[in-house]
Amino acid sequence: MFLKRFLSLPLSACAAVLLLAGTAYAEVDALVRESLALVEQGKARQAFDRLAAVETERAGDPDFDTVLGIAANETGQFTRAVFALERALTVQPGNARARAELGRALFSLGDNLAARQVLQETKREGMPPEAARKIDEFLQAIDRNEEAARSSIRGYVEASMGTDSNINSGPSNANVAVPSLGGLVLTLGPTGVKLKDDFYTVGAGISGRFVIDPRLSVIASASGNYRFNNDFNDFDTNQFDVSVGANYKIDKDEFTAAVQAGAFSADNRGVRDQRGVVGEWTHRPDAASQWGTYLQLSTLRYPGQNLRDAERRVLGTSYARAFRSGLLAFGGAYLGTENERAAGVPHLGHHLAGLRVGLQQSVNADVDVFANTAYEERRYGGADPLFLVTRRDRQTSVNLGLTWVPYVSWRVTPQLSLLRTHSNIAISNFSKQVLSVTVRKNF
Repeated sequence: MFLKRFLSLPLSACAAVLLLAGTAYAEVDALVRESLALVEQGKARQAFDRLAAVETERAGDPDFDTVLGIAANETGQFTRAVFALERALTVQPGNARARAELGRALFSLGDNLAARQVLQETKREGMPPEAARKIDEFLQAIDRNEEAARSSIRGYVEASMGTDSNINSGPSNANVAVPSLGGLVLTLGPTGVKLKDDFYTVGAGISGRFVIDPRLSVIASASGNYRFNNDFNDFDTNQFDVSVGANYKIDKDEFTAAVQAGAFSADNRGVRDQRGVVGEWTHRPDAASQWGTYLQLSTLRYPGQNLRDAERRVLGTSYARAFRSGLLAFGGAYLGTENERAAGVPHLGHHLAGLRVGLQQSVNADVDVFANTAYEERRYGGADPLFLVTRRDRQTSVNLGLTWVPYVSWRVTPQLSLLRTHSNIAISNFSKQVLSVTVRKNF
């Protein structure tokens, strides 16, 4: 949610500004009225081009300069916005509309101190409650921006409960034909087929940032999650992860490198250990969009099943954009390999590729709804010795839900998760539905 609110706040501020002075200036010409209408229709570039073409002749007209500043903000030309809005305020010091947009432009240029002063002055002049709330959100974003430049420690605790239609990811059919045994049909044991159960989880995490200078920071995090099933305790699981690394920021780019380690257990027995490194490059071309590219290199160890040990390599990219309506859209793609370490078991290694897309929409200040889907395909390296075919999995997942913030730092998330894996290996072909509610407290 933080990413979505951070990206969308400048656009929300524009909506607040429009509320401030809908009738403040009745004497405006057609060019100004039409250009403001274009901005409201999401055609800010067209509005800016029209206004910029006559800026030399019209500069000094406060209505013209105010709308030019709004259009410049919407198109990411924040320096041009500052010049236009300062001209408007020179003629009309009480123009709250121009002052709020000036605060937005200064914030986008990284001048948090000046932006805070301008926005606080705007709020003190009095305005409708909804506009005041939007200004408060913007001031909170400035607080978070400044806090990110300081050393800090954050944490959370969470708990959830729900029901899972297939806690062991088992097939629905207990009868399986095995080609290597001449097509003999074997019957899976009771715990080999899908099992439905209710569950609850508890989790906690902590993360820290030590700022060496405004650009360079040392970062670290640790988290753990425990899941307990109501009836089938043999499938209780827990996951623990730690990460230590560094973060470097320069202009619109941010670079992160970290060492990671994780351990996954089932029924209190170690199932998989993971060690590796990850590098990520984040580019923010403007205040409403973000690109991210990452490379993850991991070594997987399976205690007691050394034949399954593997080296995993994944390269991916993603893009997110916030719209003035409060909608956040994001998508990503990745590809990689999981190469077996042992000789003579090519059926245990695979190539993978996947896609992710999603939407998140603000309903009001406290509620967001979300929907996302993902697809992953895995192609294995050799014929399975039991089923005598080269395994291929196609996995699709869908998540639907909402996030409600009843109080500051509290978050409640009910969601429905659907997962379907199509596989040409019978025991790997399954589906599941999970309905859950999670409550989180951030510190």
